[in-house]
Amino acid sequence: MQNQPSQAANALMMVRPVRFCYNVETAVDNAFMVDQSSNAESTQAKALQEFDNYVSILKSKGVEVACFEDTIDPHTPDSIFPNNWISFHEDGTVVLYPMKAKNRRVERRPDIVEKLVSEYGYKINNKIDITESELNEKYLEGTGSIIFDYINKIAYACISQRTDKDVLENICSKLGYKAHTFTSVDVNGTEIYHTNVMMCLGERFALVCAQSIKDETERENLLKSLTETGHEIVLLSYEQICHFAGNALEVCNKNKDRFLIVSKAGYDSLTQDQKEQIQLYDEICPIPLEVIETNGGGSARCMIADLRLPKKL
Repeated sequence: MQNQPSQAANALMMVRPVRFCYNVETAVDNAFMVDQSSNAESTQAKALQEFDNYVSILKSKGVEVACFEDTIDPHTPDSIFPNNWISFHEDGTVVLYPMKAKNRRVERRPDIVEKLVSEYGYKINNKIDITESELNEKYLEGTGSIIFDYINKIAYACISQRTDKDVLENICSKLGYKAHTFTSVDVNGTEIYHTNVMMCLGERFALVCAQSIKDETERENLLKSLTETGHEIVLLSYEQICHFAGNALEVCNKNKDRFLIVSKAGYDSLTQDQKEQIQLYDEICPIPLEVIETNGGGSARCMIADLRLPKKL
């Protein structure tokens, strides 16, 4: 039986790190990364502690987590961020995405997809592989590049080196979504590499750094689309997205209790008014992720691939 579309996923897939560290290849266009990994063993140990605590918090809220161990070989320093290579959809579709960094492409693991079926009881009806666009140097890095509005079938994306408009239009046509694109830049005028850094979409609210969209028409069109689809806007500042306040995800448990998962740094950067806005809809769950954020340039949302597949009868 197909799942009914919901913005909040009640099951998540995560990859437990074994050799997490600063990735030189992705640092080229990820302004959020700072290399603090001079002691590789210490960095891995601290990242693993943060990861395990994250999973523990999710499970304590009743959220289902399918957790897979990373591989030592090949070395995949960013495997902790699986949402860039795969997405799962309510109709049983799995999508594999093209990624810019060559050393990230080996993160794509067929064995994980197989185990979701054989060990976790999920049903896969269709696999869409668009990774061939890597040959043309065109990329679309999963739900880092795309913010899916699962209910209204809209795919929001800020165009960047990692988010190609043609590839986006292609996958939208296959999934039955309408692409909504814009350009977003950081405080220094550099394009923001992933949409999920500056935007998060809940069922009833949206976190968005509107000031990062310099084109007035694009900015107004985005805010209009979000408002018309029933979302209360929570405006984020540049400083707040630098603390990963936008890199958040709404999840729920089987009782339909809703939670906004965000890093502690992101949570601490929010004003009291913003927290109260969000808490009208979701309980906020702050996750300490300092080592992962600093060395990896990604945060709470990046570490989650939302599992929306139907279960076998």
